[in-house]
Amino acid sequence: MHSIGIDIGGTKIAGAVVDEFGTIVREDRQPTTAAQPDEIENAVVEMIERLSEGPEEIVGAGVAAAGFIDAAQSIVYYAPNINWRHEPFREKLESRLAMPVIIENDANAAGWAEFRYGAGRLVSDMVILTIGTGVGGAIVSNDRLFRGGFGAGAEIGHMRVVPGGLPCGCGAHGCIEQYGSGRALERFAGELADAGGIGQALADVRTRKGALKGKDISKLILAGDPGALAALRQLGDWLGQACASLGAVLDPQVFVFGGGVAQAGDLLLEPIRLAYLENLPARGYHPEPEFRIAELVNDAGVVGAADLARLHATQR
Repeated sequence: MHSIGIDIGGTKIAGAVVDEFGTIVREDRQPTTAAQPDEIENAVVEMIERLSEGPEEIVGAGVAAAGFIDAAQSIVYYAPNINWRHEPFREKLESRLAMPVIIENDANAAGWAEFRYGAGRLVSDMVILTIGTGVGGAIVSNDRLFRGGFGAGAEIGHMRVVPGGLPCGCGAHGCIEQYGSGRALERFAGELADAGGIGQALADVRTRKGALKGKDISKLILAGDPGALAALRQLGDWLGQACASLGAVLDPQVFVFGGGVAQAGDLLLEPIRLAYLENLPARGYHPEPEFRIAELVNDAGVVGAADLARLHATQR
């Protein structure tokens, strides 16, 4: 049984035909050349039609995109990168395609893929945090993707960890996105570079390149530079505190971490785990979750969107 997954990103649209085991059978991609709704709609329809031309029987298509999407997986309330405002995207696609379609938040789709086929398989309750430019995430509770009453739940990056803290792009202050993201890591590294001492190598890179970027910090982390590792530990400490708050409410069996920063592997997980335990209520009397790195990486969005579409089609 096959379905199609589409992942609309800021620079490209990726698509794939996926079987019921999460294996990509055929894929396609093209640049995202515009952010106008009609042009995005046309590009998605054309990609689904191209992917449908193979010998597989396609039962449905799922489209993942950044934004607030209603609980019925139909209407995009708001998208940050495309001019979608209460956009009936599913209705528009289904009027042009001979198959059922669902729309899903991109972090939810990627998280579902990890739950079904990646680092969260074989558990019933999982939280994933995607550590990139910002902080994304998804929640699976009792084998079900958590969307909330209006469909806009699991916006983990905008959970407040510092009352009155740093301003966030969402309009609030003190969100974990400002303390646990790739941009936060760059800020921590810059502060260490300013202080000298263990931050000397960071300062040298900044002098040579004019700025400290994530890839530069990652190279120093993997090389064992003490300043870069200190910045990573600071990031991990904030993420661990956030996970402790999430754990008190959700009680997941597994926390999964994806995104570019997660390439640091155990170097990131260890400070997260320590901070989590330091802030865990009833420590010593509460089962402790596992902390894992995401496995599907770049394919998670299309695989998750396709699997959610397949489940939707078979449950109709």
